[in-house]
Amino acid sequence: MSVRVNAGELVTLIGANGAGKTTTIRSISGLLRPTAGSIRFEGAPIHTVAPEAIVGLGIVQVPEGRRIFPELTVEENLRIGAYLVADHARVAERFDSVYALFPRLRERRRQLGSTLSGGEQQMLAFGRALMAGPRLLLLDEPSLGLAPLLVQEVARVVTELKRSGLTILLVEQNARLALTLADRGYVLETGRIVLSDTSERLLANPDVQRSYLGSVRASR
Repeated sequence: MSVRVNAGELVTLIGANGAGKTTTIRSISGLLRPTAGSIRFEGAPIHTVAPEAIVGLGIVQVPEGRRIFPELTVEENLRIGAYLVADHARVAERFDSVYALFPRLRERRRQLGSTLSGGEQQMLAFGRALMAGPRLLLLDEPSLGLAPLLVQEVARVVTELKRSGLTILLVEQNARLALTLADRGYVLETGRIVLSDTSERLLANPDVQRSYLGSVRASR
């Protein structure tokens, strides 16, 4: 498979469970090592670089299942996201930016992560990633397990981040949501790219509609 994400783009990977979407994200993050091929960021190979060094390059992942630290407060979880940032003024600015994007986190900043709702935990996972100052944000199933109203909140946040110029690679089981948000998309089947196009064309593609959107009528 070959995937390219240009600066300022929001690109999505869609496919059935087991297609290789999360494996792709984890490989870019350095959590998995590819056995062949290469992964490049701004032309430089990163597939042999340690995960923490990849974060230092500006590639930051919001993992599936949120993976917050339940025994830490909201503020402590956010501060962990900025562990590579030595400039205290910059950390303070990022706190302000995250709290502006997620006012609920400011209200809950002294609460333990375990006391948050699922939607609040997802917002915390977003905020923790943003504290690192990402240049490429990797989103792995951000709407998974959320109620419809919270899925709309995730869509709002992703749209705002896209408008800010942040480069985003989105893995999402909800194909309609993903294609609505993205500029371009890749369709994966058993570890291979079987289709790639603009999101608008993928939404209108009868094969994509049948396999991932529920019906041919779905996008009319």
